[in-house]
Amino acid sequence: MGNLTRRSILRGSAGLLAAGTLARPYLANAQAKTASVWWAQGFVPQEDIALKKMVADYEKVSGNKIDLSIVPFAPLRQKFISAITSGVVPDVVTPAFAPYLAAQAWADKLEDVSDVIEPHKADLVDAAAASVYCYNSATKKRSYYGLPTGGALTPFHIWGSLVEKAGYKTSDIPKKWDAFLDFFKPMQKKLQEAGMRHTYSYGFVVGTVGIDPINTQNHFTVAYGGRDLVTKDGRLNSKDPKIRDAAARAMNKLATIYKDGYNPPSSINWNDADDNNAFHSRLCVVDFDGTLSTEMAMVSTDVEGLNSVITQPLPLDNEGKVIPGFFGVGFAVIPKGAKNLAVAKDFSKFIMQPEVNNEFTKGGIGRFMPVYAQSLKTDPWWTKSGPQNLLPHIQAMIEQGFNRPTQPEWHYYTPAWADVENEHVFQRALVDVAKGDATVKEAIAKAFTQAEAIFAKYPIEQA
Repeated sequence: MGNLTRRSILRGSAGLLAAGTLARPYLANAQAKTASVWWAQGFVPQEDIALKKMVADYEKVSGNKIDLSIVPFAPLRQKFISAITSGVVPDVVTPAFAPYLAAQAWADKLEDVSDVIEPHKADLVDAAAASVYCYNSATKKRSYYGLPTGGALTPFHIWGSLVEKAGYKTSDIPKKWDAFLDFFKPMQKKLQEAGMRHTYSYGFVVGTVGIDPINTQNHFTVAYGGRDLVTKDGRLNSKDPKIRDAAARAMNKLATIYKDGYNPPSSINWNDADDNNAFHSRLCVVDFDGTLSTEMAMVSTDVEGLNSVITQPLPLDNEGKVIPGFFGVGFAVIPKGAKNLAVAKDFSKFIMQPEVNNEFTKGGIGRFMPVYAQSLKTDPWWTKSGPQNLLPHIQAMIEQGFNRPTQPEWHYYTPAWADVENEHVFQRALVDVAKGDATVKEAIAKAFTQAEAIFAKYPIEQA
């Protein structure tokens, strides 16, 4: 993409300081103070550039200093837990694993940031605000413990060129869930007969590592009617036959795709990056993966390929109704024990400004959506003037996340579900079925029994 330069990506945020929008520090300092910040590394360089720009802007308007460490995604998960466990913590950190927020809020390990969130609550996307409103077992109430920095939607990613090479038309892709999924099955044989011997219909992560298999199975469960598997008050809805049936149908669909050979055999051992790599190598026709990380990795390496990729919002369910997709969030937290709490709060107030959030997410060329819907209405970058090769993909994300109903991820309702996800309870059950070690009925029963035992450890009582 010839016009996608560092200058073009960041020119919007450069104008903010000139306009005076961010010209007043929140914290009056007799002398500069320093806060340590750990932030997850971006999937593409533009995200890290946008982060550094945001930090530099804060230092200019506040007089404070930020000791910034950009850490790869997976290592930051372990680094965060080690810090929380030892008590030697940074002042601000992005934990790099969404379930950690509910778990650490429950354990009273995070600072309450309600004073930062409340001024913006009415303007935040509902699911973004709900996603950082977690239960604390010490105070026996919910409060705000995270700072939403970006919205994460999960669409399907489709090689339009492979659909056509297999002799099908992208305009014929069905709109309902099962019909949509089944549409891609016969393409595998056609493509393999055409010489693409290692190409499969799907690139779903059917394993027990990372967040991708959790995200996939949760969305499939909702698609089959299991939206209320975990209720808003933090209860596991495990006795409802409709919910159990939805979870079973999701498990059966994914396991059958794997057992019937439509998913790469190695996908049972994949991590979060492996499906992206398989898609980029054209080893699958369709993948299901969060954010635009799949497309963004192609911006500078495969522009021609990017133009043939379709970012597909969630299809309708089998009854023709809109599926409420999960609106995940990237977030930052302030751990208890932060040595420079005042600066941490000040920096938090800065990054929660709608203008700052908009420029930060734009700078990351749209992998994450803004957490303020108004940004999409007032800034034409998101719909007209952004990077042209990414605009169709960004618009698909906007369709799924802002023009359709969404919901917070279940682990924000209770740390019990965060624990279920940390232990990959339902994913291990799915693997048992995929490997032929259990029937769906056996695996679902075992998974719900394990989940019920975990939920019993996390009673939510109101003070």
